[in-house]
Amino acid sequence: MERGVLEERYELLEHIGGGGMADVYKAHDTVLDRMVAVKILHAQLAGDEDFLEKFHLEAKGAARLSHPNIVGIYDVGQDAERHYIVMEYIAGETLKKKIQREGRLSVEESLRIAKEIARALREAHANNLVHCDIKPHNILVTPDGRVKVADFGIARAITSSTMTYNGNVVGSVHYFSPEQAKGTKITPKSDIYSLGVVLYEMLTGELPFTGETTVSIALKHLQEEPRPVCQHDRTLPPMVEAIVQKAMAKDPLDRPSSNELIDDIQHAERFLGFDGGHDAGEADPFATRLMPRVDVEALPDEAEDEEDGLVKPFFKSKVFMAAAIFLIFLGFTVGAFLAFGKFWSMAEVQVPDVKERPMALAKELLETSKLRVSIVEQYDAKVSAGQVISQSPDAGTMVKEQRVVTIYVSKGGEELTMPNLKGLSRLSAESKLKNMGLVVGAVYEKVSDQEAWTVLEQEPAEGKKIAKGQSVELTVSKGKQIKLVRVPDFSGGTLDAAKDRLKQLRLSVGSVTSEKSRQAAGTILYQSPRAGTDVDEETTVDFVIAAPMGPSTPPPVDKNEPEKKDDGPVKPPSRTNDAGKR
Repeated sequence: MERGVLEERYELLEHIGGGGMADVYKAHDTVLDRMVAVKILHAQLAGDEDFLEKFHLEAKGAARLSHPNIVGIYDVGQDAERHYIVMEYIAGETLKKKIQREGRLSVEESLRIAKEIARALREAHANNLVHCDIKPHNILVTPDGRVKVADFGIARAITSSTMTYNGNVVGSVHYFSPEQAKGTKITPKSDIYSLGVVLYEMLTGELPFTGETTVSIALKHLQEEPRPVCQHDRTLPPMVEAIVQKAMAKDPLDRPSSNELIDDIQHAERFLGFDGGHDAGEADPFATRLMPRVDVEALPDEAEDEEDGLVKPFFKSKVFMAAAIFLIFLGFTVGAFLAFGKFWSMAEVQVPDVKERPMALAKELLETSKLRVSIVEQYDAKVSAGQVISQSPDAGTMVKEQRVVTIYVSKGGEELTMPNLKGLSRLSAESKLKNMGLVVGAVYEKVSDQEAWTVLEQEPAEGKKIAKGQSVELTVSKGKQIKLVRVPDFSGGTLDAAKDRLKQLRLSVGSVTSEKSRQAAGTILYQSPRAGTDVDEETTVDFVIAAPMGPSTPPPVDKNEPEKKDDGPVKPPSRTNDAGKR
């Protein structure tokens, strides 16, 4: 492991990872007093000038990216023969280790992670950057579950420079797109293919293509179709399988863009019940219904009508009305009786528990128990669409056979249109979301010229459809970035030279005063702040410069002072040498 300090600033603490091209160290930034990750390129790459030039260009391009799902790049530099990148330090584990530890991930978690990776790719593609090496090893998962995509820039530099190094394919052949395997033009759709492979691995715990050599695996990417994810697990929803197949299409034109992939995943999250479809459900003709009360006294009197010389038709007569009321009452009674089971049967069954189950499965369980089902759909953001929210009667209740059990099925959160929150204060944005029935999710901070706590970004974006109760992520300003500058020592120099140097450091000259000095006129005598002081940018530095001494003049004579007599030269005091005493 390498030790020491890079550029007198980054103190290397421990080796935390690495690969075929670089090693990664946990380090301490002594200037800003924070933990960072430093990636140092292997020595064999330091001599390739063409690679290094592209590496620095791509790394600087990646440093422009600022997104909650992308590992931030702080610095790129060189210390002697060591070329390095300073990045945001992320505590947690790689997605690869998570898959190895858990075997495979749930559908819900797999879709969420894939969505966050796609958001990172959308930001990169919008800035004309292609990652080219999306794989679980480059995906970091924080302890709270957030996803960060790492290694933007370095992979792109390698693929744009050369596809081979020392005879070996550079990159991860298990996640290659077909065009990468052929060595043809790389596009943002190449990243989508690799993300499809990552999603496949999360859902199944296995890679779509394996082989004895890198060449055999690359040929499978070009020529073979992967085994469908549903063959690994029959319970996986077909909609999820379709997302994987579409992302892993051989032709880049058949793959979705990062934005389209996000929409597909959000659609699956919002509407998929993970049971392969939902039945609409039919209304039960025997279900108990609330009938309106008939006011007999309000009915017109037949005798009064006859007094008016009018003969009332039979269907408006009291006899007909009485018969109708009787039939309605009879139907109501019979319907209510039937709803509580077969009145001629004494058999009773126990109502099964179908809460939080998919609607089709709940219906099947109830009908298997010789019960009938009434389905009522309603909005509920806390329960996935298509799953049972509650039931009546409750689970465990003993009822007669053929009793109607009503199940209340979630339609997901009520669909809303996402408002524009940009420019609002964080407090105002949170209040607006709360009033709409939305939840404030993660809030990220970002350096900006905007006033602190002003909303800069939102996810979902303005105009997007969002379910009521869903969380909204905000990115707010934390104000301008404060950069510290170390004040040089200007003493002994000239003011003009100091002005030029201060301009380079984004500092400026403050007050300038003069003081008589034996040094050459204009020479800087003192400065404030002192040399070596760390100050903010745009700080002013005050100077004291030397002024000419001028002609010397005798001191003024005090006329009141008595005139001194000249007694001649003053004799020096006698000295006694003790050694000479006898």
